[in-house]
Amino acid sequence: MAEVHLGHVFHIAGQPVVADASAALVSIPDGALVVADGRIAYCGDRDAVPAEFASARIRDHRPGFLLPGFVDTHIHFPQTYAGDSYGGGQLLEWLEGCIFPAEARLSDPDFARRIATEFCDRRIAAGTTAAMVFGSAFPHAQDALFSETRRRGLRIVSGRGIQTVGPASAGALITSEADALRLTRQEIDTWHAADTNDVATARLHVAIVPRFSLSVTAETLKGLGELYDSVRDRGVYVHTHLNENNRPGTGEIDTVKRLFGVESYLDTYDGKFLPGSSVGGSSLLGRRTILAHCVHCSDAELARMAETGTSIAHCPVSQLFLGSGTMPWRRTVASGVNIAAGTDFGGGDEWLIPRVLADAFKVHISEPGCDSVSMHPAEMLFLGTLAGARALDMEDRFGNFDVGKEADVVVVDPGRTPALASAVDYGVRSSDPAMAAQQTLFALLMGLREPAISEVYVQGRRLDNGPR
Repeated sequence: MAEVHLGHVFHIAGQPVVADASAALVSIPDGALVVADGRIAYCGDRDAVPAEFASARIRDHRPGFLLPGFVDTHIHFPQTYAGDSYGGGQLLEWLEGCIFPAEARLSDPDFARRIATEFCDRRIAAGTTAAMVFGSAFPHAQDALFSETRRRGLRIVSGRGIQTVGPASAGALITSEADALRLTRQEIDTWHAADTNDVATARLHVAIVPRFSLSVTAETLKGLGELYDSVRDRGVYVHTHLNENNRPGTGEIDTVKRLFGVESYLDTYDGKFLPGSSVGGSSLLGRRTILAHCVHCSDAELARMAETGTSIAHCPVSQLFLGSGTMPWRRTVASGVNIAAGTDFGGGDEWLIPRVLADAFKVHISEPGCDSVSMHPAEMLFLGTLAGARALDMEDRFGNFDVGKEADVVVVDPGRTPALASAVDYGVRSSDPAMAAQQTLFALLMGLREPAISEVYVQGRRLDNGPR
């Protein structure tokens, strides 16, 4: 039976790039979404709902808002309990002192099941309907994550975190080269599209996930490239980190360049991982590859990512938390590469995509000189919804409310958060309707907190929000 959802609708229509998001912003104050068979059958004014849906069930969310489901393009499942971890330093110290020990705890199957349940609870509470999830090194933990995700009805792309080298604190997470490839292939065969047996309709997908270049060897990269060649046509993904921390001499980027002898960090993922950036294997770049952070990319690296259709997971919350710097917005956008939002929890300390968007606004308006930019609220919404669907190569399925898309919907009730309600109800608004809509959307994205998310739908099915 069809359902009609009533509320103020905001979404980015069509297939714009981020620079054109403002022209694609749709605001329908007295709006209606008709969902039939799990898909959007109508999006428009309430008084123009087609007569064929006159007997449909009404879900009246007014004076609330209807937004597309949030897409998180970079989050760490085994770090669910590691947010706000203090490591006494930046990225590499934090990994060794906090994160590797935290992830090792998932060796306990009972603990892994517990963390999988809470991970899904938190995703639903934050309205994150689709996510690219950096997984655990332990197969039983990944089994728990996929099983719980399927039970709850969420969308996921995930893969076991691959490490074949590392410090002593990462010992429990490290496997041999042969086991790294064997376990990754086993996960693909077990879980990729396991819910429907059709990658075009599945909610469960698998990615090949080397932690970062410092966690693997050239031999590992060669093997992963060969593995990806063999499964790329099955719609398998790739996910890892790139150019996150640039502390001179001892930071991630300089260490990668020194150990591999390469001209750029990206070369290690592009099959050019031998000294001098010589080709040593197949590239891991492509339309289903998401590289997290990309704070310190060269123009050549950005151009190569744009050329291959590789996307960036922009994680300003964790870049602030770990002192990694600011991804240059104007230069990155100008390269043509797709940019989507990522929480990077537990490198970030927020689960809610709008908190990422709020920090993105703050860091980019604070860039020096002519690099400063005041992000349009439509760009912010695009970053957290449609751009994420594009990064997952599922833009044809979800990300906005275009008719025919699968109905992933977040219902926001400002009354559940008094500060948000006040900002929406009493904030200054322009006499120009278009500017007033932008101001309302901005207030919504900047002020949104988890309690205001009252309902979450995936493919038209309401999900259990979990504990509050």
